Amino acid sequence: MANLAIIPARGGSKRIPRKNIKPFLGKPIIAYSIEAALKSKLFDEVMVSTDDQEIADIAIKYGAKVPFLRSKENANDFAVLAEVIEGVLINYSIKSIKFDNICCILPAAPFINSIKIEQAHSTLLENDFASVFTVLEYSFPIQRSLKIKNTMASMVWEEHMNTRSQDLEPRFHDSGQFYWLNTNRFLEDKKLFTTNSGAIIISQLEAQDIDTESDWRLAELKYKLMINDQDNTI
Repeated sequence: MANLAIIPARGGSKRIPRKNIKPFLGKPIIAYSIEAALKSKLFDEVMVSTDDQEIADIAIKYGAKVPFLRSKENANDFAVLAEVIEGVLINYSIKSIKFDNICCILPAAPFINSIKIEQAHSTLLENDFASVFTVLEYSFPIQRSLKIKNTMASMVWEEHMNTRSQDLEPRFHDSGQFYWLNTNRFLEDKKLFTTNSGAIIISQLEAQDIDTESDWRLAELKYKLMINDQDNTI
């Protein structure tokens, strides 16, 4: 069964310039995604989809392949991830190369490791899912969320005004790390999340959204804590 890892990393990041190759605790942040994919030994090919030659050079240095550069249409601010993945598959199909499954691994997600990738892959196959991705539980029950209008606060769901937090069902959100996809089903739906998707729950210490410089510093701190916890359990 042929598997492809796609790491999408365009050069035009706005909020954090050159985000995908910015040093994270000593090495380009994209290196963590490449190394986790390679360590899993699940992939026939680990490739980086980029429009940027510097990113391509760094990706190759850390063991990924860059068989072609991304089109301008899929490298602008409006391109969505599904379109990028489809573009990669089209380029491979021109060469008569097909893959049964794809794992789209985000480039600025240093908490990814090979164990999570392997676990999600097994979940995809064992449950015949169209896709599998990692999720985080909301740190506070969203059923108790508020909306603000003209500085006035009100409950979104008033029926939970007096419901105890421990009595509310947990809710989760995408952690933004990676997406395992059955290739045929993806090409039919062009979606990462379908009515037949599975999820792997991870802890708050295993992920961090990185959109600002403050996020970046927090991610480095959390990463160090995670590594320390792992060392202490050995």
